Amino acid sequence: MSVRLSDDVAAHLKNSQELIPAIAQDFKSGEVLMLAYMNSDSLAITIETGRATYWSRSRNELWEKGATSGNTQKVISISLDCDGDALLLQVEQVRAACHTGKISCFHNPISLSTETNGKK
Repeated sequence: MSVRLSDDVAAHLKNSQELIPAIAQDFKSGEVLMLAYMNSDSLAITIETGRATYWSRSRNELWEKGATSGNTQKVISISLDCDGDALLLQVEQVRAACHTGKISCFHNPISLSTETNGKK
């Protein structure tokens, strides 16, 4: 698929040639589902198709979320942060977002120490 990022969107990115962190959030519950990375091609494809497409750093290739697993993400909205260096995708998640089978990739809590938890 040959899709190009519009000049308007590219102008708002801090650097359209670098990878940009993309947080996927369930649009109904607000739960943070996962963090992935996008490049200008994957962002352009996502905007064009409405299906979350990311850049795999390990495989060095584009990947559409759920293309092989069926755990798809329909993109409802995309927001760019104030610095132009992070994206928030509000998505309609089908089944699990995490490759482990969990709904969210953020299922490993880390306890704060008593002192940093507001108690002295």
